[in-house]
Amino acid sequence: MALEDLLNAYKSGELALDDAVAGIRGQFFEDVGHTIIDHDRERRTGAGEVVFGSGKSAAQISDIVARLVERRSNVLVTRLDADKYEAMSNLPDAAIYHAQAGLLVWQAEPPVQLPHPIAVVTAGTSDLAVAEEAALTAEFYGNEVTRIFDVGVAGLHRLLARLDELRQARVLVVVAGMEGALPSVIGGLVERPVIAVPTSVGYGAAFDGVAALLGMLTSCASGISVVNIDNGFGAGFLANTINRL
Repeated sequence: MALEDLLNAYKSGELALDDAVAGIRGQFFEDVGHTIIDHDRERRTGAGEVVFGSGKSAAQISDIVARLVERRSNVLVTRLDADKYEAMSNLPDAAIYHAQAGLLVWQAEPPVQLPHPIAVVTAGTSDLAVAEEAALTAEFYGNEVTRIFDVGVAGLHRLLARLDELRQARVLVVVAGMEGALPSVIGGLVERPVIAVPTSVGYGAAFDGVAALLGMLTSCASGISVVNIDNGFGAGFLANTINRL
């Protein structure tokens, strides 16, 4: 029941005080036993609560998704592996699972499409899972995404061949492992915000992404922002936020 309906029902005597209080509280958050769902986040921040699937059971995620669907809230579940997805129950028919990115998506209504594209760029094919997490997150919020994959600095001609596409984007998410050099190169070629995403791809001294993270944080290109290792969701979300300004 909407907040205005709750207040009118209480005012008219159709609803007891305790029921009205519980209903009002439910407009903001809901305790489902294992999780307290933040139903007010979209009003506060412009984007609803996203479910982090890692560490939660299939049953817990199913409960959360069911409550969100019941309230017609758009659903985005991140870091959801295939086995856990297969074990989930009562998913809405239109829910889509993206195995490579580990994302589950359901939308009550299609998002309003933004006029400016976001580019998601990878250094290598090994970075695709993180890049797809970023791209699909941006698309979930209504962004057009241009995917430019496998254009790392070991073959710089591949990147230069896509320069026009890079410059057409309003925001760029650049995903790289190994030494993490690609965001610095792109940052010196475009006048748009660059969000750098280090990945855990690489041999021993890459330290599971720490080398790429440090390289991006110490980039000589001005104005690059850096998210955490393998955090494609955070990059896609930030790109969407910038694109809406």
